Amino acid sequence: MTSTAPTARFAGLDGMRAIAVTLVVVYHLFPPHVLPGGFLGVDVFFVISGFLITSLLLREHTATGRVALRRFWQRRARRLLPALAVVVAVCSALAWLIGGDVLVDLDAQVLGAATFSYNWVSIAGGGGYFAAATPELFRNFWSLAVEEQFYLVWPLVFPLFLLLPRAWARIAAAFALAAGSAAWMDVVVSSGGDLTRAYFGTDTHAFGLLLGVSLAFLLAPLSRARWADSSAARRLTGAAGVLAVAGLVALTALPLGGEATAFPGALLAASLLSAVAIVAGVWPGSRFGRALDVRPLRWVGDRSYGIYLWHWPLLVLAVAAFAPGATVATAPVWIGVGVLAATAAASALSFRLLEMPVRRLGFRTSARALAARLRGGPRARLRVLGVAMAGALVLAGAGAALAAAPDESSAEAAVRAGRDALAQAMRDAPPAPIAPTPADAAPTASADVTGDQITAIGDSVMLASAGGLVERLPGVDVDAEVSRSMWAGPRIVDDLAATGSLRTYVVVALGTNGPVDHESLEHLADSVGPERGLVLVNAYAPRDWIPGVNAELAAFAEDHRNVAVADWSGAIAPHEDLLAGDRIHPGASGGRIFADTVAAAVDELAEERRTAAADRAERLDQIFSADLTP
Repeated sequence: MTSTAPTARFAGLDGMRAIAVTLVVVYHLFPPHVLPGGFLGVDVFFVISGFLITSLLLREHTATGRVALRRFWQRRARRLLPALAVVVAVCSALAWLIGGDVLVDLDAQVLGAATFSYNWVSIAGGGGYFAAATPELFRNFWSLAVEEQFYLVWPLVFPLFLLLPRAWARIAAAFALAAGSAAWMDVVVSSGGDLTRAYFGTDTHAFGLLLGVSLAFLLAPLSRARWADSSAARRLTGAAGVLAVAGLVALTALPLGGEATAFPGALLAASLLSAVAIVAGVWPGSRFGRALDVRPLRWVGDRSYGIYLWHWPLLVLAVAAFAPGATVATAPVWIGVGVLAATAAASALSFRLLEMPVRRLGFRTSARALAARLRGGPRARLRVLGVAMAGALVLAGAGAALAAAPDESSAEAAVRAGRDALAQAMRDAPPAPIAPTPADAAPTASADVTGDQITAIGDSVMLASAGGLVERLPGVDVDAEVSRSMWAGPRIVDDLAATGSLRTYVVVALGTNGPVDHESLEHLADSVGPERGLVLVNAYAPRDWIPGVNAELAAFAEDHRNVAVADWSGAIAPHEDLLAGDRIHPGASGGRIFADTVAAAVDELAEERRTAAADRAERLDQIFSADLTP
């Protein structure tokens, strides 16, 4: 029978850490369909952290009758800060060398990392875990912030739990808090709240940590049970552990990212499965725990902290440097393989040369040991001086990155410039409402359509191009907004028609933000009506639905009169350098290409309508002449 006090090292935890970090890394580095729910590995980490920290506090309290808070936080600082500081400094310096959107809000990100508040800083800044256009360089630090806030608060609350006289009361209290956190996440999501707020929030995502707490309180009475050390108990818990790990991996194979139904459902399921696997691993005499701690998994588990720290910023930097036409969600496999290799090397070096020395010796003794090498032989001094020089260069690069960090991405700047141009055009010559175009009105005799005949409805791409539109087509009425999709088109057209503001030619650019179906296009065409011309602008973006959108638009225009396609995709493809860093939103020059493409398509449609009207008039004349012939 093992001791009821928790041991210093628990069987199976290194293997569970390895599984957790593998799930997260595969989710980030490789195509989304490989492990679309791999982000659940973060919840495995949360349960492990809650269990391990509470077990260590219980062990210390059992041995000494108290908890030394200063020593606890000192150990946490030794464990967490060295690797964190190096990753931030090195990756910030690399971001400065690469430049562009990887520097956006870097100062706020570093502040969040330094103050263990990254999750709240990201929420306040509008950063989203499931957004891929311009990802934050240190976005993965949100989960470290949640854990570090737990490390700060939980040792202060822990003695209050010990005041409860029985173990079951402590277990029930921790479990009730976990249930409350999960319920609060459900409230935030179901009330229409931001998924990022629900996912990043310490209050809404603390249930994994609290389940780990309840697990630590549960383990002691379970291990004292008479049947705990029996072979039947070991076989039962081992089988439960195998099923739990299999269930966890199967859960991550489901497409959960960004789906409201996953919050908190899938996260809570992953946490519960992790709890079962932990119990199975640490159970007295468990073969399952020893199996999880096989050497490869233990190697990864020991370095899981560094692996988690390094992999995301290296991915963001690699995509920006080597595949700027992609996003982190669509990065080619060779990028993922390269980042995986770099992550393994960086985390191994960090673990050996930085993390373990500081954990064993502490900050001051480690610094003294490094200084002592300066008094050694020439080689030792050369190594120390080389490390010092490299460190100085990294710090200088990080400082330059912080000084150069912009407050908005190039895409945001492009959209803002377009919005400003549109506002200025409205001030100079606000569009007046017009009467609805009569059904029998003939197209203009000239194929050159002026702006006052055009209503333009679009998303952020059109908004970024607004300066070019009002310059190329003075008087055009532009109604564009961020994050619109084609489903919004018919309602907007109906509203404009109801106020008498819908013009003869309606330009719609709503294909960037999601797939387009035939029914939506039919609805849009019906709303525009047969008396007007409809121009559909196709899309250009590094998104997997774009080819389908463009094919659907082309097929629809082919089958319908009074409908044409403006080939924005073909026009901008040779000029990607005129797009923002997200390879979606045009700058000023790209906006002019957008405007020229729209104007050319409208003119072509006007010419087709003029020709068709002339043909109809000629046939009517022929019929009329035939009727008059004796």
